[in-house]
Amino acid sequence: MGRYCNLVTYLPFNFLMHQLKISNRRPSTSYEIVISNGQLGLIGEWANNCVGGSAKKAAIVSNNIVFSLYGHKVQRDLKRAGFSVSVWLMKDGEQHKNVTSLNGLLEHLSNERLSRDDVVVALGGGVVGDLAGFASAIYLRGIRFLQVPTTLLAMIDSSVGGKTGINTGFGKNLVGAFHNPSGVVIDVDTLQTLSRRELTAGFCEAVKQGAIAGQRLFDRTADYLARFTPSSGKCDPEALTDVIAAQVAFKASIVKQDETETTNRTDAKSRKILNFGHTFGHALEKVTNYRRLRHGEAVGYGILLAAQLSKNIDLLPGYELELLNDVVHRVGRLPRIADISSESIYKALTFDKKSSAGKINWVLLKGIGKPLIIPENDIPRSALTKAVKAILKA
Repeated sequence: MGRYCNLVTYLPFNFLMHQLKISNRRPSTSYEIVISNGQLGLIGEWANNCVGGSAKKAAIVSNNIVFSLYGHKVQRDLKRAGFSVSVWLMKDGEQHKNVTSLNGLLEHLSNERLSRDDVVVALGGGVVGDLAGFASAIYLRGIRFLQVPTTLLAMIDSSVGGKTGINTGFGKNLVGAFHNPSGVVIDVDTLQTLSRRELTAGFCEAVKQGAIAGQRLFDRTADYLARFTPSSGKCDPEALTDVIAAQVAFKASIVKQDETETTNRTDAKSRKILNFGHTFGHALEKVTNYRRLRHGEAVGYGILLAAQLSKNIDLLPGYELELLNDVVHRVGRLPRIADISSESIYKALTFDKKSSAGKINWVLLKGIGKPLIIPENDIPRSALTKAVKAILKA
């Protein structure tokens, strides 16, 4: 069915190639993730290698902002490699990852007469990648697509693992499919044009993954953030490339052994642990109509809530709660949420129940690198209420 990430190819700034092998029971379904700088100018050859030279048409999916920066370069190189290229641009923002946009993209693919041998190229952040991936999953019952993430959040999270989907009135990403890309190319140069806020959102996701991965990745991420200056948005590109490669390797290691997030798995290697910070984060996004917070910013608050809840039920030591809070605050300022009511949060949380047999499975921490999946029935309501009120006040 799907593809596993079996190989992460990491090209640092001196262009000496390093390879990280990730074990896989089905090598024939592996795909390649390329991390480098300046890769977009060579994307045509890379795309041909990913799809085996059989694709004649490529449909670029992007938004106006990203396409104005990188789209013409990508389009030009795909044409140079022999592709007939079309372009479809969506509106920017999580609120546009919806049925209307999906229908528009499907119509474009049909009008351009893409066949099952052809390919969709998702050029942009997680919204673009999720929408393009879902359209690719259902158009002609599935065609190939390539992920070209241009935000930090998409690079380390949504571009790896094959989760695709759209938002609806009854929740975030509850309509979608598991449909893995045929390849992912991460060009770190694109982060130089990213806004400070988008970098902050991406670093929130990096902290989340570090917290569930273990001390090594957590410390590596925290050390980078100690040198990163949120007020200026400046980042050390070579050091950031190292952090991205480590983050991608961790995400791939989880996805490869639980590709479709097995519903009855609750162990520490279940893909569900990647939802740390997402239960509360998704609720925040829903009650603000996906307009106030970037996804990563909502996850930042979700980390704080999950950590506080872990402390409230005597799982997480106080000093590790303080450490997590400190590292989250290093990423930059998060939007204000003090005007949001606890009642609206509890109502929004009920939508998360629909994806898990009517129950919320909270991902909490017993310590850095020690995630636990705990059913809501095992968490006292008073502990949750106390945590929610504390985070909304903060």
